[in-house]
Amino acid sequence: MSVFEAAGVPGEHLIDSIRAVTEWAALGIEIVGVVVIVAGVLRVAITRGTVRFLLRIDDPGAYDSYKHQIGRSLLLGLEFLVAADVVRTVALEPTLTNVAVLGLLVLVRTFLSWTLSVEIEGRWPWQSRHISGEGPPGGSPHR
Repeated sequence: MSVFEAAGVPGEHLIDSIRAVTEWAALGIEIVGVVVIVAGVLRVAITRGTVRFLLRIDDPGAYDSYKHQIGRSLLLGLEFLVAADVVRTVALEPTLTNVAVLGLLVLVRTFLSWTLSVEIEGRWPWQSRHISGEGPPGGSPHR
C-alpha cells in the first residue's frame, strides 16, 4: 500500500494526472517559443523587408535595425524554449542523464543568447551602456 492510498488518495491516478499536466505545460511553453520566433521573423520580414523593398526606401541603418528586431524575437523565443526544457526535465524525468542533457541544451542556448545580445547591443550582457559608449540600437548615444 502506497502513502497516497493510506491517506485515501488514489496515488497512481494523481501522479499520472500531474505528469500529464506537466507534459502539456512544457509543450505549451515550447509552442509559445516557436510562435514568438516565427511571428517575430515574419513580422520583421513583412513590415521591414518587403515594404522597404517595394517602396525602395534606402535607409543607411535599415539592415542593422532589421537584424536587431529579428535578434530580439530569437532571444525571446529561446528563453521560452529553455523554460520548456527545464519544466520537462526537472518535473518529469530528473535522471542524471536527462539533467546532463538539459545542462548542455541550456549551455548552448545561453551561448546563442549571449552572441545575439552582443550582436544587438554591441556589448556583453554584463557591461553597462556607458562602458561600451553605445546608445540604444538605431538611436544616438546618450552621454
